[in-house]
Amino acid sequence: MSKAAPTPYLHAGLTQSILAAAIRVQDALGPGLLEKPYRLCLAQALRQAGHRVILEVSLAIAYEGLVVPDAYRLDLLVDDTVIVEAKAVEALDPMHRAQLLTYLRLAGKEVGLLLNFWARPLKDRGIQRLVLTGPGR
Repeated sequence: MSKAAPTPYLHAGLTQSILAAAIRVQDALGPGLLEKPYRLCLAQALRQAGHRVILEVSLAIAYEGLVVPDAYRLDLLVDDTVIVEAKAVEALDPMHRAQLLTYLRLAGKEVGLLLNFWARPLKDRGIQRLVLTGPGR
């Protein structure tokens, strides 16, 4: 009896590339900076790796005929596929996860990465990968 091959994560190759770039950025800069330097350096590293990166993507919300422009801003959108939120906090909390899930829903995307550049090492303690699926996405 043969075993089925494991199902790869959605956008696994892209998220792996983003995480490799984030680890390089943290290794170069170290922990302790504000979010902006990490965000800008990560965008540079991703562009050098051949990815399309848009910084501070504005999202509007609509409610009963009212459109609120610039209601939210995504930190990075990579290859029009993965949303990356860069944090520089002592610890990630449920509010950060809720924020990214809301961004995924509003932007119509499925995969997001929550990166905490203060966590050392990033690969062990500073990465959360979120996938939005199902009804109401």
